[in-house]
Amino acid sequence: MQTHHNQPKNFLAEAIRHETQQLGLALPDKVMPDLAAYAQSLWAWNDRLNLTRHTEVQQFVQRDVTDTAAICPHLNTNERVLDVGTGGGVPGVILAILRSDLTVELSDTSTKRMTALQSILDEVGLHLRIHHQSAQQVTLDANSKNHPFDTLVVRAVAPLRKLLTWFEPISSSYGRLLVIKGPRWEAEKQEARHHGFLKKVTARRIANWPIPGSGTESVLLEIKRRKNQR
Repeated sequence: MQTHHNQPKNFLAEAIRHETQQLGLALPDKVMPDLAAYAQSLWAWNDRLNLTRHTEVQQFVQRDVTDTAAICPHLNTNERVLDVGTGGGVPGVILAILRSDLTVELSDTSTKRMTALQSILDEVGLHLRIHHQSAQQVTLDANSKNHPFDTLVVRAVAPLRKLLTWFEPISSSYGRLLVIKGPRWEAEKQEARHHGFLKKVTARRIANWPIPGSGTESVLLEIKRRKNQR
C-alpha cells in the first residue's frame, strides 16, 4: 500500500500500521499517529530540500522504521542517545517516537537541514534537542559536563573507516556506537582494521535483518572501547 503526503494523517497512520503488520513489526498502535505526522512533515519538507529518498509509505516503513525498530531492543531503559548526522531525522526522531523513555538528541552541521528538522519536530510535537555542530564536539562537550551519551547511533553517514577516524580517538567519551550498515559491512570493517582503527575499539555485529526486495540485509554493529584501554 502506498500513499503520499497530501493524504489525511489518519489515513497515513493506518497505511503505516498496515505496512508494519505486513512486515511482522510488532509496534504499538499508539505510535502510528506520530509516525504519520513525522512522515507527512518530512515529505512536505522534502519537496523543498532533499532530506530522504523514502517518500512512500512502503519505503518509509521497510527502510526507516524497520532500521530504527532493529535498534530498539539493544537500548536500555532511559539511555541518553545522540543521532550522529541526523539529516531528516532517521533514526533519531523515529527512535524518540518508538521509545519515549529515551533521551534522544540530534546533531547535524547543515543549517538548512537543522531548520527543516526543527520545523518537523514542532509540527510533530516532539521536544528533542538539536545540536548545530559536529557530533564529535557534542560528544566531548557532554562528557566534559559529566553527562556522557550512552549510545551514539549512526545511519548512512560515512564508511566505517571514516566514522572511526572521528570517533575512535574519543572512544572514552561515550558508551558505544551503534552503526547501521548494509551488505558491504564486512569489507568496511576489514578496511578499518587495515588502517589501524580497531586497536582501541571492537566492532561486532549484534543484529541483522533483510532489506525487502533486495536479497541483501542490513546489520547493526556495536563499536565499543576495548576493556584494556585507558
